[in-house]
Amino acid sequence: MSPNKENDGGWKKFVWNSEKREFLGRTCSSWGKITLFYVIFYGCLAGIFIGTIQALLLTLSDYKPTYQDRVAPPGLSHTPRSEKSEIAFNMNDPDSFKKYTSSMNSLLSQYDDEKQTDEKNYEDCSPEPQTYKDRGILGDDLGRRKACRFSRTWLGPCSGVADSNYGFKDGKPCLIVKLNRIVNFKPRAPANDSIPDNLVLNPNLIPIFCKNKREVDKEKIGEIKYHGVKGGFPLQYYPYYGKLLHPQYLQPLVAVQFTNLTVGEELRIECKVYGANIDYSEKDRYQGRFDVKFTISNS
Repeated sequence: MSPNKENDGGWKKFVWNSEKREFLGRTCSSWGKITLFYVIFYGCLAGIFIGTIQALLLTLSDYKPTYQDRVAPPGLSHTPRSEKSEIAFNMNDPDSFKKYTSSMNSLLSQYDDEKQTDEKNYEDCSPEPQTYKDRGILGDDLGRRKACRFSRTWLGPCSGVADSNYGFKDGKPCLIVKLNRIVNFKPRAPANDSIPDNLVLNPNLIPIFCKNKREVDKEKIGEIKYHGVKGGFPLQYYPYYGKLLHPQYLQPLVAVQFTNLTVGEELRIECKVYGANIDYSEKDRYQGRFDVKFTISNS
């Protein structure tokens, strides 16, 4: 018999051995036992996996993150944002600052008065700083919470209503500043000895203050104006109940306008928000503060 026929015969015999009644080297009884073993084995693995997931889900809340791996709250952010926080433009060239004004339009369009008319979702919370607006315990059965109205007109010349260029055309640019949303977080007003001398303490307000970051820029910054609710973040807009219970929530804004920046200079400015439970980190430039570089040209 030729070698090929021997090989063919060996292969065929492995697939089905009629003498021992084996298929792929196993009898029907052996195949049944091993199949039953793996059904039970993988069934147990699936049960352990499902049980673990179910146990994990029992520890999670529908309303608040159980674990946060981000920086300690809250972050302070500004609009417009740009690469490396550098805002450079030519006050005589609208195209050079169009991207900045467009981002501000996008943000402030959410604060149009006509979008806050629904009495089921919004309520007036006073244009003066007030204490926290208690809308129940997070996770109770009260359903959606109302949100405080915040009119963009409160931002004055930085509202985009009267000046669609937000001061950029006149070399007096605005920044729109907000505290990042943290579910159930209640910022506390700072102590009197922890704020700059030219700020007035208000027990219901989280103030913000901007100044030159470098000593060499001190005389080049000029006057800085703050627009909004007393130039800070009023406590009646807190706490935030999360997207599920507070989908229409509007966080308070502060508009910072730099009215007399020196043209043709690179100016670094730092803004900080002050609160008893607001910290800063050297590792994160947006934790409770931010810095931005302005470069204005006119030619």
